[in-house]
Amino acid sequence: MQNDKTHFGYQTVDIKEKANKVKAVFDSVSGRYDLMNDLMSAGLHRLWKRHFVASMRLSKGHSMLDVAGGTGDISRLAYPQLGATGQLILTDINFAMLEQGKIRLLDEGICSNLSIAQADAQCLPFNNATFDRITIAFGLRNVTDKAAALKEFYRVLKPAGRLGILEFSHPTNATFEKVYDAYSFNVIPKVGGLVTGDKDSYQYLVESIRKHPDQATLQQMILDAGFEHAQHQNLTGGIVAIHQGIKL
Repeated sequence: MQNDKTHFGYQTVDIKEKANKVKAVFDSVSGRYDLMNDLMSAGLHRLWKRHFVASMRLSKGHSMLDVAGGTGDISRLAYPQLGATGQLILTDINFAMLEQGKIRLLDEGICSNLSIAQADAQCLPFNNATFDRITIAFGLRNVTDKAAALKEFYRVLKPAGRLGILEFSHPTNATFEKVYDAYSFNVIPKVGGLVTGDKDSYQYLVESIRKHPDQATLQQMILDAGFEHAQHQNLTGGIVAIHQGIKL
């Protein structure tokens, strides 16, 4: 990245600073993260996540890595599909978010064949060709070097393994995009401030969505990382998109 700079929302910061700034955001909002997801999306995030997990074609005995898994929503949905012989590893770079996920999963009795690890998506602590499936939901936009993370996903996937990315994206209708922008910038930070006491963190989260690559760009990045059959599916008019790629 030119001059060792990157974006933090609409700010330009040193690359080395971004991870700590993102950490501060999620440290601040972790306790109310799920509540805010419900409020911001009117509960739609639950439908998006169910559809995403269904699209991953999980089978009994699969090994799955849930990257940036936060409070464990994707892991909780995927776990029953992996069966007694499957293996699930939940990771997140943020300890506070990971603790929320651990508590939720254990409270629901999800513990066997489950591992939890604090890990950076850009430098995963796993051997080559370890996993059948990798998921990352609403986490890629917060990664400083997305290309490096995609290459790591490729490295630790087994041949014929599938990568799935669920992320906020870019509306496909110009009129809808204007309405969405007005809601995002005028409502979400204010609600975030009321619920969590941290308006600035939600201002960043809105800005980070706008700075995230659009559907075509991210699809090409997945191909550039070595994946084949890269494709995407827009949900709710492109507010969210599912991206997938296969390692051959």
